[in-house]
Amino acid sequence: MWRKIRDSKTGSVQTLRWLGIYVLNFLKWLVMATIIGLIGGIVGTVFHECIELVTDFRRENGWMLYLLPFAGMLIVFLYHRAGLRNDRGTNLVLDSVHTEQHVPFRMAPLIFIGTILTHLCGGSAGREGAALQIGGSIGSTLGGIFHFGEKDRHVLVMCGMSAVFTAMFGTPLTATVFSMEVVSVGIVYYSAFVPCIISATVAYGLTSYLGVNATRYAVNIGYTLSLSICLKVIVMAMLCGLVGILFCVALHTVSHLAKEKIPNDYIRVCVGGVLVILLTLLVGADYYNGAGTSMIQKALHSEVPPTAFLWKILFTAVTIGMGFKGGEIVPTLFIGATFGNFIGPVLGIDPSFAAAVCMVAMFCAVVNCPIASVLLGLELFARTDMLLFAIACGVSYVFSGYYSLYSSQKIMYAKTRPEYINKKAE
Repeated sequence: MWRKIRDSKTGSVQTLRWLGIYVLNFLKWLVMATIIGLIGGIVGTVFHECIELVTDFRRENGWMLYLLPFAGMLIVFLYHRAGLRNDRGTNLVLDSVHTEQHVPFRMAPLIFIGTILTHLCGGSAGREGAALQIGGSIGSTLGGIFHFGEKDRHVLVMCGMSAVFTAMFGTPLTATVFSMEVVSVGIVYYSAFVPCIISATVAYGLTSYLGVNATRYAVNIGYTLSLSICLKVIVMAMLCGLVGILFCVALHTVSHLAKEKIPNDYIRVCVGGVLVILLTLLVGADYYNGAGTSMIQKALHSEVPPTAFLWKILFTAVTIGMGFKGGEIVPTLFIGATFGNFIGPVLGIDPSFAAAVCMVAMFCAVVNCPIASVLLGLELFARTDMLLFAIACGVSYVFSGYYSLYSSQKIMYAKTRPEYINKKAE
């Protein structure tokens, strides 16, 4: 009897000890995630406002396009002066989560300035990829300041990614899951969920308070679930997977060939700027310069040129591949929306609805994050027919193969069978 009492007391002490460890661990992440969320929210808000300002200025002053080569050379100069001659961008952030590499603090101001210069002069790039780099830099730097261990610093990097992504796009659920899912496809770092959702929520609340409107789209057309619409969505998603491969191949091919044929960074980015100018003059409009959010809105509500998605692939591949800075995610949404607007009527689907579905399917195809993609559709469109969006994401995920925007992304499990493969994306 006394042994049972003693064992019971020992068990209670052990339980209390573990409970104390859990509480302290939770408080640690609550404090750190809140700090990162506040910093990420402020930086993200400033970044968002700067992008909006320079975009409006460029649209009102078309001659800014002709300064793009000089903006590119200034970007190269800044990176060289900071000691980042071989900048790996978002790939470095991803590597920092599953290796002991650290994201240098100087990456944050450099990608901030570089992206603004690219948008100011009409380069075809987004902003959320830059947000991932800024957030990763913030998280890694704070981990060093507070002397966190290597594994905890990985979580802080993901917290930073979640916070700044949320601040830029207003999608805290997507940002949280994307930060955990994008690093290693097939393995999700669930231990980072609480810190990431806290930092994303804090950043979202702060940006909302500061007056930054979350990105939301309205599509009035919807479909009830039926065999016919499911088959059409599956075909459309298969095609999205193939277009996603085309986009990834175009980005990587231009980057590889440009570095091989034009090894001098200054000359390469200058040539890239001239090419974007020539392409813009060839098209005769600025549809494909900048992030292209206005064209996304147009694709969701009216007709757009049937080749718009191909032009955006070309513009973005030249801009990013030749050395300008920015993100690839908004261009991806542009490509998805305009492709859906084109292919929807061919398959007998309303072009607005097809544009919405293809936006999230294309996102999934190029980042290999099906759960985050479904959440993106939910947060962007707030619809009741999300099952069709989920089907599209699943199919595009499979048909995009092992290609990705990020060559450092690890594919841990095969897409078509439960097999551990542990390979880098193509």
